[in-house]
Amino acid sequence: MDTTTGRPASGRVSLGPGPAAGPGPATGGTPDLADPDFWQLPAPTRAAAFAELRRRPAPLYVGDRAGGRGYHALVRHADVVEASRTPAVFRSAPGVTTPEPPRWVRALFGDSMVNLDDPRHAQLRRVISRAFTPRLLAKAEDDIRHVAARLVDTVERDRPEDFVTAVAAELPFQVICNMMGIPERPRRAILDQVNHASEHTGVARPLRRLRVPGRGLAALARMQLMVAAIGRSRRRAPADDLITALVTADVDGRRLTGRELGAFFSLLLVAGVETTRNALAHGLHLLTAHPDQRALLLDDLDGRLGGAVDEMVRHATPIIQFRRTLAVDHELGGPGGPLLRAGEKAVLFFGSANRDETVFADPDAFDITRTPNPHLGFGGGGPHYCLGAHLARQEMKVLFRELFTRLPGLRSVGGPDLVPSSFDNRVRSLRFTF
Repeated sequence: MDTTTGRPASGRVSLGPGPAAGPGPATGGTPDLADPDFWQLPAPTRAAAFAELRRRPAPLYVGDRAGGRGYHALVRHADVVEASRTPAVFRSAPGVTTPEPPRWVRALFGDSMVNLDDPRHAQLRRVISRAFTPRLLAKAEDDIRHVAARLVDTVERDRPEDFVTAVAAELPFQVICNMMGIPERPRRAILDQVNHASEHTGVARPLRRLRVPGRGLAALARMQLMVAAIGRSRRRAPADDLITALVTADVDGRRLTGRELGAFFSLLLVAGVETTRNALAHGLHLLTAHPDQRALLLDDLDGRLGGAVDEMVRHATPIIQFRRTLAVDHELGGPGGPLLRAGEKAVLFFGSANRDETVFADPDAFDITRTPNPHLGFGGGGPHYCLGAHLARQEMKVLFRELFTRLPGLRSVGGPDLVPSSFDNRVRSLRFTF
């Protein structure tokens, strides 16, 4: 056994044109990851299917390989890390979602940073990274505490029933709006557009097809127009906020255009709000479903909260998958490994990688003391590692500290109402009490 790849050390593995998937979504044969019914199966059943795929000597090819339609399913931790950290081989363009965004959508809305490769990606990320100054980040951390305290005040006073709408979605949305400098007046309208833009990320059962991000194009257009207008006003009258920094900063002669600002804001809201809200909701339910872990956390809240947050992200994995396109022929795992051909697609299954038995002991267990915890919940490293990982961790730590300090009896009621999806581990609602 090759301890680096976890594959038998027996030379090249032929991927061949053999059957890509079995007759149905169940795990009795080869799971069909492209079948919407697979993503409606119970989570333990899907986890067992991915565990079986990880034991295979080569990645499963999903779809019609002979016709050039389909992708290699990268399900091992090592393979996802390799693909993430080899951007010259595994390209993000023309898109990381399935299906890829059409050219006319990219022309209309601009390219999202997640769909770009270097040098354009490096240039854009450099402008954005420079805008996140130490002063702005310190201000954001103060704001997280204020927003979290205000939300818990509201929970105590109004006793809402749904944790997602009252708390989990509200915290990252308000923090991002404050950081960007979005005025109070249009925030509700923007949140409505975010919800419309991301409402089709699940599985459309009647049509038996996967719903994907980006169906709410009208909502995205309205949201980007709002933000572009704010950007124009900040050029005329700068303020102490991120939008001003992005549209006025001069990094190697580069600053964000109005369209780039809109694309970044859409990414920040749809990705930042959705992923953090889902991690928070899953986190509360995990602590409720595992009272021993909850007791450990409350026994040393400050000492264990950081580890608990990372374990929530690993266990829930808010983003299930991203895709890449092979720029050149590549032997996965090194010479003699499975051969992936230039032009073929590869899908990085982060949720499967976060349950890899060769990396995580007892991977299906929820263990807030897990160490080390090299999870890929924020990506597998490389240039596309999540720019907001630090902010998301801070939001989760601050909110759970505030909640459990003031409301130690806080718990979910019943299980989360999940949106079946092959893209994100989305929680529609979660009842809670204290």
